[in-house]
Amino acid sequence: MLIKTYGAAVQGINAVVITIEVHLTQGYHFCLVGLPDNAVRESNERIRSALTVNGYHIPHKQVTINMAPADIKKEGAAYDLPLAIGMLAADEQIACADLSKYLIMGELSLDGTLQAIRGALPMALQAREAGFQGIILPEANAREAAVVEGLQVYGMNNILEVVRFLNGTEVREPLHLDMQTVFNRPSELTEVDFADVRGQENVKRALEVAAAGGHNLLMIGPPGAGKSMMAKRLPGILPPLTLEEALETTKIHSVAGTIDKGVSLITRRPFRSPHHTVSDVALVGGGVNPMPGEISLAHNGVLFLDELPEYKRSVLEVMRQPLEDRKICISRAKMSVEYPAGFMLVAAMNPCPCGHYNDPTHACTCGPGMVHKYLSRISGPLLDRIDIQVEIIPVPFDKLSNTQEAERSSAIRERVVRARQIQAERFKDVPGIHCNAQMTSKMMRRYCAVDEAGNRLLSYAIDKLGLSARAYDRILKVARTIADLEGAPDITVKHLSEAIGYRNLDRSGWAG
Repeated sequence: MLIKTYGAAVQGINAVVITIEVHLTQGYHFCLVGLPDNAVRESNERIRSALTVNGYHIPHKQVTINMAPADIKKEGAAYDLPLAIGMLAADEQIACADLSKYLIMGELSLDGTLQAIRGALPMALQAREAGFQGIILPEANAREAAVVEGLQVYGMNNILEVVRFLNGTEVREPLHLDMQTVFNRPSELTEVDFADVRGQENVKRALEVAAAGGHNLLMIGPPGAGKSMMAKRLPGILPPLTLEEALETTKIHSVAGTIDKGVSLITRRPFRSPHHTVSDVALVGGGVNPMPGEISLAHNGVLFLDELPEYKRSVLEVMRQPLEDRKICISRAKMSVEYPAGFMLVAAMNPCPCGHYNDPTHACTCGPGMVHKYLSRISGPLLDRIDIQVEIIPVPFDKLSNTQEAERSSAIRERVVRARQIQAERFKDVPGIHCNAQMTSKMMRRYCAVDEAGNRLLSYAIDKLGLSARAYDRILKVARTIADLEGAPDITVKHLSEAIGYRNLDRSGWAG
């Protein structure tokens, strides 16, 4: 007897329907084909134990299973459940009239309990697109899949519940979520707030500008000046995720298996902070079985790199292309997957090996040329992609001891949101462009025009202050954001002056 069940394989952040054909004939042999990996081949033993514990058995016949399309590699233990259901149905131990209505996925424990799987949201989206009536998967993934409207989602705890449901002996209601309620629910209050930061008004302003325009930012200063502390408060002033961004972010974390149990939708912007010992593959993604890296897990959020010069040169250089293209393509001999990588890079570093170059309170002990050598660990092309470079100095005692509360993150966020709304209206007809940092050269000529006084200031900054030519576009983009924060239609000299001040590392002689 030939029976078909349906599962899904995740490729990148999307899924492909897999047809599982189970054929029983006379004999006693088990054959599984269709490019399964070792975890899929081992499913026979897990299925055997799970069925035996729950009063069922693997058919005492020759079992031939084909997983089509055969040219797509099937990976992981999530195929246990559709394989088991297919064998039971082929042996007429299940009397389900039409298995073709459901996409089924789940990993089996030896006692038949269903374990959580990766990629439930992409699978549910593909199930709806392919016309399935519903999806059956572990209870732990049910809320994640239920964000897909127009699809019946059944979360099960063990294989016995699945068999009873398919046999019609147990009635279960599909899980329904009100997407508007889920998406609009109040976010948890963050434990960190800019109100806790004493002094550093210029740095807080730079972070506000970076958040408003989606600009990459580098903070340079001595140890203990507050670089990491302020970076961790940046997500609190970023604009909220749109529903489209939330779904895309959730898909990435679903594939990576980093979604907490019971969470249906990620509604807060990610903040990723990998250690400086991170490898190239861990940062950009890949591996034998390609998975999203840190730059993709930070999509629509912040990637914070502390102690930037301590990262391996090769690790930093692999970020150059994703910073420009906002995506990363992982190519292997037989497959190629693409992950989104639209992150905001925020980095922090000391100005020299001892950490006290330009520190007014401590003398620098570095020898001649050591500062320049230390800074040269960051290549020019990578530095070119960082719009704002701000220098931090230690906070004096009178500001540290001031008990007056500084401006709260919520107030800063309101200004950031207003600026982003201006940009959303500006770029509403341009797909893929959401903020000033993403503007092309053609867009800059249209939206970043400056008057004669502004041109004279830019000319002076480049020729007299030693600013590099590559800083020109970055200055204009940042100036456009500063003007948006003020609600100004045009870029003025005041906006340009502030933007020029954010190019510390471009100043000739800064590193001695």
